[in-house]
Amino acid sequence: MVSDADFISFVDEELDAMTKMLESLGDDLANRALDVPGANSPYAILEHCLGVIEYWAGHIALGRPSARDRDAEFQAHGTVSGLIQRTREARARLRQDTVQTTPSAPPHGPLDPEDAALPLGRTQGGALLHIFQELARHRGQMDVTQDLLRAGAPTRPAGTSAADA
Repeated sequence: MVSDADFISFVDEELDAMTKMLESLGDDLANRALDVPGANSPYAILEHCLGVIEYWAGHIALGRPSARDRDAEFQAHGTVSGLIQRTREARARLRQDTVQTTPSAPPHGPLDPEDAALPLGRTQGGALLHIFQELARHRGQMDVTQDLLRAGAPTRPAGTSAADA
């Protein structure tokens, strides 16, 4: 298994890239989604990633209660500075959570039945690796979204559907 420090280094690389993208976009573009069904704003993408971190490390791996509202993550909007501060807090908590896990032990939190047999649901280490998997996936999504926003692709305000725009 990868060391705690190495895991955090990989996570930090993804979060650093996403926060830099948000800073460069500013509040307006960071809160715009491409005007296509299912598209999310860069702000909402990072908000979702923070939900992933808390849910999979805190709730699944360690068994803390969770009040996560996954759907609300994709509707989120606000200031870049506020989200970056929450990202700093999530990173600090993930560092604490990571050292409390036992990678080969089963998760403490309840799993959906379809997740229980998957690597992400079999061990605490699997839950942590799922966090990195999701961050890497969403960093790529944010990279493409950022490029299209900068190119002037049609957009809509965060929190609205393509049909509402």
